[in-house]
Amino acid sequence: MTTRQSDTMGAVKAEHHAPMAPEGASAGGASASPPVGAPKDYITLLKPRIMVLVVFTGLLGIVLAPADIHPVLGIVTLLAIAGGAGGAAAINMWFDRDIDARMTRTQHRPIPAGRVEPGNALALGVMLVIGSATFLGMNVSWPAGVLLLFSSLFYGWFYTMVLKRRTPQNIVIGGAAGAFPPIIAWLAVTGGIDVLPVVLFAIVFLWTPLHFWALAVFCADDYAAVGVPMYPAVHGNKKTANAILVYGVLTAVVSLLPVLLAPSLGVIYAVCALILNLRQLQLSWKFRTLLHAEADPEHPGDTTRLAARKLFLFSIQFLFLLLFGMMVDNAF
Repeated sequence: MTTRQSDTMGAVKAEHHAPMAPEGASAGGASASPPVGAPKDYITLLKPRIMVLVVFTGLLGIVLAPADIHPVLGIVTLLAIAGGAGGAAAINMWFDRDIDARMTRTQHRPIPAGRVEPGNALALGVMLVIGSATFLGMNVSWPAGVLLLFSSLFYGWFYTMVLKRRTPQNIVIGGAAGAFPPIIAWLAVTGGIDVLPVVLFAIVFLWTPLHFWALAVFCADDYAAVGVPMYPAVHGNKKTANAILVYGVLTAVVSLLPVLLAPSLGVIYAVCALILNLRQLQLSWKFRTLLHAEADPEHPGDTTRLAARKLFLFSIQFLFLLLFGMMVDNAF
């Protein structure tokens, strides 16, 4: 870690729990009522785009499980997974409010923008995490509920409060939180865990660094300024591009394993996985090649930036289409 990052890390820790001026505070120090926030602001706290992906991977676990579950219990399972993910996200935004206020990409989030009071965000997150796990346990499966609680705390506490500000491997380890839903859903349906849901976990786990770092390479200065040792901020863009390619290869290898493990999957999924992985690897290679050719890789030109953006956007499509391909093949 650079000296600049170390100094900033100290500043972040000192400032993290400093009180934020409530919205509407006057110049003389008189404060207005704490912000309540519009419904859309509280929805934003739950990171709905991530929630959609989490629910989709949970649905895949239900669909591929070698047993049936009552449709109502299946819906309960997916709602609980969504609630746990949303609660963890709200806790993440509550804790990160200090650095979010200083980063260009996040400064307009509800808490740093003054639209939601931090305590309200924390209360929402804690209630959703505990309530969702309890709801799942009481109505479907206590082992599934316990695993949901663990995965929510893994992201809301372990990744956010322990890993993110301490290690450049933060998103690699922390990405496990978003990979648990297929296992949770499988456990809810069957009462046990098999090899296939673990492979589904591995696909999401290995895909996460590629997806996130394709965006993070252009936020490296922001992360360094607030003392977060994100991989590009610590190791530079060249090493990050190399790592992205490595994770792309690992994702490709693991994503082909379900063909061997699931009797319900065959040619449809195999072709889908092959095409998607080849495209993702091609975009990863192109980004790496362009970046290594830059005179200043830490400040790449428009062509390289466009290549990274294409990779980031395709990585989102990649996971959805890959999982959808499993569902289609399973149906036929």
